[in-house]
Amino acid sequence: MKPESHWKNIYTKKDTKEVSWFQEHAETSLRIIQDCEQNKDAHIIDVGAGASTLVDDLLNVGYQHIDVLDISNDALQIAQQRLGDRANAVQWHCDNILTADLGHHQFDVWHDRAVFHFLTQEEERKAYVEQIYKALKPGGKVIISTFGPDGPLKCSGLSIVRYDHESLHNEFGAAFTLLEHGQEDHLTPDGSVQQFIYCYCRLHSS
Repeated sequence: MKPESHWKNIYTKKDTKEVSWFQEHAETSLRIIQDCEQNKDAHIIDVGAGASTLVDDLLNVGYQHIDVLDISNDALQIAQQRLGDRANAVQWHCDNILTADLGHHQFDVWHDRAVFHFLTQEEERKAYVEQIYKALKPGGKVIISTFGPDGPLKCSGLSIVRYDHESLHNEFGAAFTLLEHGQEDHLTPDGSVQQFIYCYCRLHSS
């Protein structure tokens, strides 16, 4: 099954509050974005956002330039309907992050919670990092969150790759300086706990 079809099935069969990755508010992501980028005119992209409420909270605290990307148009429509007229203030991309055309040096902040760990093939991960090189401004910030060493082996029926902070940072290479890392224990809607880790890096300015 193609990725687009897989995620369409997920979002048409389950309520957004029933999926395992649901958060009422992406508090850790919002905190790091606010800490690393105080300029409300900064350009931020949320990769693989699905129907996440992070975009709502970014708008609520005053960020002016937000892009939201997901492979599932159904997920994006849920977010757009939730936002109502405020959806017009956001740039929406229904695309595969590995092949999307995001322009050159467009973004100050790249955020991804729970996409990168689905890239089980080395060539996929290399393509993903190349997308960051193209789309992120020199000196831009990258926030990536994946399942940790004690996290699940699968998500939504798909295999994943688990990381610790060192192995995740190593996927991005020497051009990215690790500024912060941490762990978050995510409580799923069914009451189980999933271990997430995150890394916050800066792309070298030259």
